[in-house]
Amino acid sequence: MADVFKFELVSPERLLVSEDVLEVVVPGQEGYFTVLAQHAPVMATLQPGVVEVKNASGAEERYCVFGGFVDIVPDSCTLLAESAVNVKDVDRADVEQRIADARDDVNDAKDDDSRAKAQTYLDQLTTLQGAILPA
Repeated sequence: MADVFKFELVSPERLLVSEDVLEVVVPGQEGYFTVLAQHAPVMATLQPGVVEVKNASGAEERYCVFGGFVDIVPDSCTLLAESAVNVKDVDRADVEQRIADARDDVNDAKDDDSRAKAQTYLDQLTTLQGAILPA
């Protein structure tokens, strides 16, 4: 049997997951990456995306996160999300409101750097929307 490690997904509202898992796919700011047991220590920022979790029994769950941080050590992975929800429970109106707010941020940006950051976030949200919500 493959090695398991402790995984926790925490949002400001609640603890969504706390269990032993086989692997976690994380939407890092530099791209998606997979965490397995005995992973090298890493701390990274998250982009809006889908966290895929395979628990110790092999069952898979998916969670939508809207930014945050992940802290990885060889025997655990803790994901601190700005906001998180199970993909099955995603509220279309919430995602659409986040996209509208991001568009406003792009339009209201005072300089090129702020505009570029806001545009990147908007692009990430739009990609996330296409990945988790049916057309």
